[in-house]
Amino acid sequence: MTTSQKHRDFVAEPMGEKPVGSLARIGEVLGKKLEERGFDKAYVVLGQFLVLKKDEDLFREWLKDTCGANAKQSRDCFGCLQEWCDAFL
Repeated sequence: MTTSQKHRDFVAEPMGEKPVGSLARIGEVLGKKLEERGFDKAYVVLGQFLVLKKDEDLFREWLKDTCGANAKQSRDCFGCLQEWCDAFL
């Protein structure tokens, strides 16, 4: 699977206070929807990812329901968080 520069940048370093829009495939529109629901930082989305036990189907369904992410957006965001966890947890 090829990854975007945004994905590579995200997984290259600790998360810190990165905004939710720094996640792969989370652009301005989806980022705003997530922020409106309280998911304003990447680490808050990571928390939901972990609560869902890193389950791809559950996380992708949650992302679709929460901000309207399509299949590619949810798949790439999941992959980004999964790779970050593999590197830093």
